[in-house]
Amino acid sequence: MSTLTRARCRLGAHPAATDACLAAAVLVCMVAGSFTDPHGPDGVTWAVRSPDPLSLVLMTVGAAALALRRRAPLAVLALTGGVSVVESVTGDPRAPVVMSAVVALFTVAAGTDRSTTWRAGLLTMAVLTGAGMLAGPLPWYAQENLAVLAWTGIGATAGDAVRSRKAFVQAIRDRAEKAERTREEEARRRVAEERLRIARDLHDVVAHHIALVNVQAGVAAHVMDKRPDQAKEALAHVRQASRSALDELRVTVGLLRQSGDPEAPTEPAPGLDRLDELVGTFRGAGLRVETARADQGTALPTAVDLAAYRVIQEALTNVHKHAGPGAKAEVSVVRVGPDIEITVLDDGAGRAEPAAPGGGHGLLGMRERVTAVGGALTTGPRHGAGFRVHAILPVTSTPRTAAVVKDPV
Repeated sequence: MSTLTRARCRLGAHPAATDACLAAAVLVCMVAGSFTDPHGPDGVTWAVRSPDPLSLVLMTVGAAALALRRRAPLAVLALTGGVSVVESVTGDPRAPVVMSAVVALFTVAAGTDRSTTWRAGLLTMAVLTGAGMLAGPLPWYAQENLAVLAWTGIGATAGDAVRSRKAFVQAIRDRAEKAERTREEEARRRVAEERLRIARDLHDVVAHHIALVNVQAGVAAHVMDKRPDQAKEALAHVRQASRSALDELRVTVGLLRQSGDPEAPTEPAPGLDRLDELVGTFRGAGLRVETARADQGTALPTAVDLAAYRVIQEALTNVHKHAGPGAKAEVSVVRVGPDIEITVLDDGAGRAEPAAPGGGHGLLGMRERVTAVGGALTTGPRHGAGFRVHAILPVTSTPRTAAVVKDPV
């Protein structure tokens, strides 16, 4: 930090002391200027003459008022302008009392808006110059009168320039602070979105496979003594479901690794090309599932393909968990114009237990997935019995914050 910068910082920390020093300096300049003779034979010369007592009083009052220029700039301008008018009318030779008015006008221009500066500047110039020209002892065309006009204009212009520069610097600082806040908010938003996405993946994987493991383990325990072959088959399904769960968990958790980690998984995310495999796991767990596809082999973006797969997976998991024994599910994948429509229906036959109070995160996760790729989701009970999940996904992924579609009642 330079010496000048440090001095500015110290002066800015003590504005009252700064104004007092400025007032003293202006008083010294005015008193010194009162000893000069601007009309000497060789131009401006020093003459041995002392200011009138009234001029000395007016200079002291004008300079003292500048000590309060930050607290009441308009009042200080009015007071210094008043003493300058008195000096213009009575002073002969005239003392430079107007210097205090110029400093006060500069303060008003630097601390207020431009319209106030225009009004105050024009009024000050008109009053001081008019008083000197019309009521002063000098001719109206005297240099002192023109100097008053010039110096008041310079004071107003300089103050307005300082105010404009301060406003420009402040605007730059505000933009920089806003940009910094925006970067921080964007970083927090991205972290929250990533955490939410990983939470959805973990929920889908765990809820699906653990539900299958739970059912097959129950079947194995029930038939262990009477039908050991069926128990072995159920345990084989348990083993397969647990292996699949571990594989998908490894892929999901691997997303948290650094991009340069050689052990990071490279398996593609699941999509509709694995629909038959997904349906087969539910059929193996005893759920009757029928599928119908009329998507003409449409190639979907990775995000849309994954969302479609997870919607079907979560919907069938809910059927398996809540629809009761003997339930039947129907899955359809249809291409309709620029969209893919996913529909999962169940007949809800023999619902044994109500859903847990407060529900889970399955429907919420489905809605978030569909919304994230620019689609729409509707869920709700069917007329008579059963439940319906219907998702509309765009063939071309267009992420946006889509409006939430309320579940029908």
